[in-house]
Amino acid sequence: MTSISGKTSIDWNAFAAALAPVEVIDEAVLVKKRSRDFFWYSPILNAELKKCFGDLVACPKTPEEMRHVLAVAYAHDAPVVLRGGGTGNYGQSVPMDGGLIIETTGMNRVLEIGDGYVRAEAGALMADINAALLKEGQEMAMFPSTQDIATIGGFVAGGSAGIGSIANGALRDPGNLIALKVQSVEATPQEHIFEGADVLQIHHAWGLNGVITEVTLRTVPTRDWVGCLATFDTYEGAYAAGVEIAKAPDVARKLLTTVDARICAYFPKLEGHIRPEKHLLVSLVPKEDIARFAAIIAAAGGHLDLTLTEAERVAAKLPHVFDFSYNHTTLQVLKADRSATYQQVGCPTPPDPAAIAALRLKIGDDVWMHHEFARVGGQIVTFDLPIIWFSTPERLAEINATYEANGFPVYDAHTWRVEGGGLKNADYRHLAWKKRMDPKGLLNAAKSAVWQEVRDMPADAIEAMGGL
Repeated sequence: MTSISGKTSIDWNAFAAALAPVEVIDEAVLVKKRSRDFFWYSPILNAELKKCFGDLVACPKTPEEMRHVLAVAYAHDAPVVLRGGGTGNYGQSVPMDGGLIIETTGMNRVLEIGDGYVRAEAGALMADINAALLKEGQEMAMFPSTQDIATIGGFVAGGSAGIGSIANGALRDPGNLIALKVQSVEATPQEHIFEGADVLQIHHAWGLNGVITEVTLRTVPTRDWVGCLATFDTYEGAYAAGVEIAKAPDVARKLLTTVDARICAYFPKLEGHIRPEKHLLVSLVPKEDIARFAAIIAAAGGHLDLTLTEAERVAAKLPHVFDFSYNHTTLQVLKADRSATYQQVGCPTPPDPAAIAALRLKIGDDVWMHHEFARVGGQIVTFDLPIIWFSTPERLAEINATYEANGFPVYDAHTWRVEGGGLKNADYRHLAWKKRMDPKGLLNAAKSAVWQEVRDMPADAIEAMGGL
């Protein structure tokens, strides 16, 4: 088989034979399909990545099969990317250098559920993990809106927060990510265990510095959650209500999202359930706290349009409320109009409704705000995932500059470099682990802007250059 990507000179027929008995996928159309993730959310990334393909897909089903795959890749000097559900937005699993795609979804067992933790293989779907936990009276401390198709390994490698973060913090907060088992890419791949603060060397590194095979995460007791949709006459009113709910000591909450009324027009499944042309606050609140939640909404000038238990939601054939949060909000718009895109923007801390109101006057009619509330390091924070009606890269740069000039830092969603998103900015400790775990630099190396500068240095020398 010749190279599909056109970027390698490896004999892929011989490579596939050497992988036996591991399942492989070599049909070009299927390999190309697995070379994509949700990078098309960004017109800039779409133009840069849409023609990047791998050459072969391996589908290991056990840690032993994974070791075999990595040993073969090492022997052939094959570039490698890891792929879970393919729900990343930045091209994390797109093979820039061609080569081997390792699909982890066959390694999908929930291995252990204990008091306050769950241990699962990296390819386990988060919806399946939550279903297993529910039987034990527990749930994941957080999960993304894409839980039905996203894997836990992919979330750890590329995610940072999700539904539950307003209660339990970001994934990187101490205690949320308990342990990782990670394999190296060597002649004889070795298993390493990262625990405590050391997990941050692997977390959000896009699979550059080791192959995650097993994850142990914090869990929390499950509650009788009720999906809540409230509407407001002004966006800053919805945001201010979110701040009050986030601070309220007598209201638990698992999700807090505010959405511009113009975005809500792209939510057809909510038509008739929420007031039209109003700004939206989305939340998940335990049943016993609904009365207090409703009182805060009313005091803030809002209207509680809809409350649904899970049984009521299923009976009404409505989506989960978190389908209108995080990047599912972006997806709802993109289903109707591919000219939209988004950005990732930090906000002043503590949250300031007046700052949001002032910025709305400056940002432009082609930017529609959408905020998520979370706790990071114990503080209540918000971040904006606005819908942006893309026209030119220059206009996008102007929008970014307006945010930055007003004290709202931009964590660029339109770059395929791991250092561009804000968590791994020239993180030499992370790259030192890449050198130790991946001495040939085969794992997704193109995604680091810094790796080429340090790849020939010893790991300890790389680590000495700086840190987080």
